[in-house]
Amino acid sequence: MHPPSPPPPPRFARPLDTAADVEALRFERYARMSPAEKAARVVELTQAACTLSLAGLRARHPHATEPDLLLRLAALRLGAETVRRAYGWRAPDVP
Repeated sequence: MHPPSPPPPPRFARPLDTAADVEALRFERYARMSPAEKAARVVELTQAACTLSLAGLRARHPHATEPDLLLRLAALRLGAETVRRAYGWRAPDVP
C-alpha cells in the first residue's frame, strides 16, 4: 500500500517578500489587461529572462563567441539534444 499523496501546491503561491494586499493589486491589474497587453508582458519577461541567462553564460564562458553563447542559451531553453539535432552543435564542455 502506498502512502497518501501530498496535497497539490497552491495554484498561485504568494512570494514571501510580497505583502498580500500588494499581490492582490498585481492580480487585479493583470485581470484588467487586454490579451494584447498580457502577450506583450510575456514577451518582455521572456526577453528579460534571456538577457539574464546570457549574462550568466557570459560569466561562465568568458571566451565564448556570441554564436556559441546563443547556442548555449538554446540548449538551456530547448535541451542539449534538441540543439544538437537541430543545429549539429554540442557545447565543447558537454560530453
